[in-house]
Amino acid sequence: MEIHSKIAIVTGASSGLGAAIAKTLVAENATVYGLARNKERLERIEKEFGTSFIPVRLDLSDRSAVNTWVSKTFSRNHCPDILINNAGVGSFGKIDEIESETWDVMVNTNLTGMYNITSQVVKWMRKTVHPSHIVNIGSILGSVTRAEGAAYSATKFGIRGFSDSLFKELRGENIKVTLLNPGSIDTRFFESSGIESHKNMLQPNDIANTVLHVLKTPDNMLINEMTIRPLHPQKPK
Repeated sequence: MEIHSKIAIVTGASSGLGAAIAKTLVAENATVYGLARNKERLERIEKEFGTSFIPVRLDLSDRSAVNTWVSKTFSRNHCPDILINNAGVGSFGKIDEIESETWDVMVNTNLTGMYNITSQVVKWMRKTVHPSHIVNIGSILGSVTRAEGAAYSATKFGIRGFSDSLFKELRGENIKVTLLNPGSIDTRFFESSGIESHKNMLQPNDIANTVLHVLKTPDNMLINEMTIRPLHPQKPK
């Protein structure tokens, strides 16, 4: 896919990997709708990235709000070409100690939120004749597990199943679906589990460039799943 002039949606765009992906797409002259709940961070990113980045304050777990935004934003002459499902939250702890509200937030954001936005965007992608691409950001913890990560892994295993079924459903309609499963990324994401980020973790900009590479693959080439790990995962001495 040629990225120039394409219309992209990036969820969880206010920080970390989402912001890095949005910046990479803007640099390729795409129009990027950056979705997140934090309005102030989105506005700061808009000032940095320019007018090709359109900030959208949106809670993906609010199905009515998602449906309304998609229906008001897109049309037959303005269809989304790219959807990056990056938004996610993670909390870790013993199953009998983690709050039920924490479970609900992870399921509603990581899994239901992905369904909410994808189900609406696909309706528009199906109306176009040129290729479209959905990239879901999963996790290594969607294929292996760790202690005290039952809730988070449940959502990421769900995303893996969602993505595998979706690529089989949409491949005949010129819509690619790719699942990226990164290891730990050098952000603040895993703070709640006591894991301190460090420079040997995967870097957001490197993952963003990998996303760009996947998007730029030839139209008849489909990478449906990719696992990405650091070569040397240990914290530098």
